[in-house]
Amino acid sequence: MDIVQIKRLKKYFGEGARLVKALDGVTLSMEKGKFTAVVGASGSGKTTLLNLIGGLYTPTEGTVIVNGIDLARLSEDQRTIFRRRNIGFVFQRYHLVPELTVEENILFPLALDNLRPDRDYFFRLTDMLGLDGRLKDYPYMLSGGAQQCAAIARAFITKPSIILADEPTGSFDIKTSQNISGMMKAVTENFRQTLILITHNQELSQLADRVIHIQNGRVVSS
Repeated sequence: MDIVQIKRLKKYFGEGARLVKALDGVTLSMEKGKFTAVVGASGSGKTTLLNLIGGLYTPTEGTVIVNGIDLARLSEDQRTIFRRRNIGFVFQRYHLVPELTVEENILFPLALDNLRPDRDYFFRLTDMLGLDGRLKDYPYMLSGGAQQCAAIARAFITKPSIILADEPTGSFDIKTSQNISGMMKAVTENFRQTLILITHNQELSQLADRVIHIQNGRVVSS
């Protein structure tokens, strides 16, 4: 079953001589419960693709259907709610709130909807990511890798349909990158979620069930 369906997708920025065709006619689908890596050089369009799947951008042309919902048919407020309840984001920068503990940072998305956490799920998740014993710490007390694990836990805590990860290990050495990517894959498989990871690292992409290569705004292999 496909959780993402993309048809003739275009995203252009600027106009005239400054027109940039970030995506130029992409059609593809992504299977539910699988780990998909999107690979390409800087400027290839992979981050634009991720932002369109996440409803952060609206297409110039084409459709993006996520979990059966055509995102273009939603208002901005509706897309915000849809993202919060269906999509977890992991970025290269952790975006943790420095005044909150690790536990408070992880649970923050639930607080936005006044939802009570599933404590069993919370402890299983933080245990898998090696955060047990660090939950009362503040972000500045953690290594970069541990802060990224906290950001990953925060993305998973709402039990979203899809996790979108944009170069989540881009600032780490290869060993740390492999460890973090491996943990993300393990968490995804354990909780039967869908992971779409953007990377320029060919070695990390080998962890994925499927690899999509993008070049100059087009899919060149899948």
